[in-house]
Amino acid sequence: MKMPTPSNRYRYSVVAQVFHWVTVVLVITAYMLSLGGSEEQVYSAGRDFTRRTHETLGLTIGVLTLLRLAWKTLDATPDEPPMPAAMRFTGRVVRVMLYLLLLAVPLTAIVGAWFEGHPVTLLVIGDIASPLPLAHGVGQTIATIHTYLGDAIVWLAGLHAAAALFHHFYLHDRVLRSMLPGPD
Repeated sequence: MKMPTPSNRYRYSVVAQVFHWVTVVLVITAYMLSLGGSEEQVYSAGRDFTRRTHETLGLTIGVLTLLRLAWKTLDATPDEPPMPAAMRFTGRVVRVMLYLLLLAVPLTAIVGAWFEGHPVTLLVIGDIASPLPLAHGVGQTIATIHTYLGDAIVWLAGLHAAAALFHHFYLHDRVLRSMLPGPD
C-alpha cells in the first residue's frame, strides 16, 4: 500500500489539501442549506429533508475536522515564506479560530437541539435522541449562538480566502499555491 504523499517544504500533502477543500465545500453547502427562522419553521415537515441534510453536513464537518487535526499531528506543515511577524501571527490566530469554529458550530447545533427536545438526524443513520434533560430556553439560547457562530465562520473563512488571494496576487508568494493541487 502506498502511503499518502507527505507535505514538503513548500506544499501541504494531498491528504491535507483534500481535508481543506472538502471542508470548504461542506461548510459552504451547509451554510446555504441553513434554515434560519423560528423553531417551528426549522422543524416543519416541509423543511425536514433540508434540515436533515444540513445536520448531516454539520456533523460530517465536525468529524472531518477531528480527523484533519489528527492528520496535522502526523504531517509536517510547509515552511512559510518570509512575511512580517504581525502577518504570520494573524494568520495563525485566524487558522486556530477557524478550527475552533469548525468544532463549535456542530457542537452548538447538537446541544441546542437536544436541550430543545429535538433529536439530531443523520441521513443514513436516522435520529439520535437527546440524552440531555429538556431545557428549552437553554436550547434556544445555544441555537442562537449556533447561528452567530455559523455566520462568523463564513466571514472568517472569507477573510482567510481574501488573505490567500492577497498573498498570491499582491505579495506573489506561495501561500495559496501550497494548498492548491498541482505541481510545485
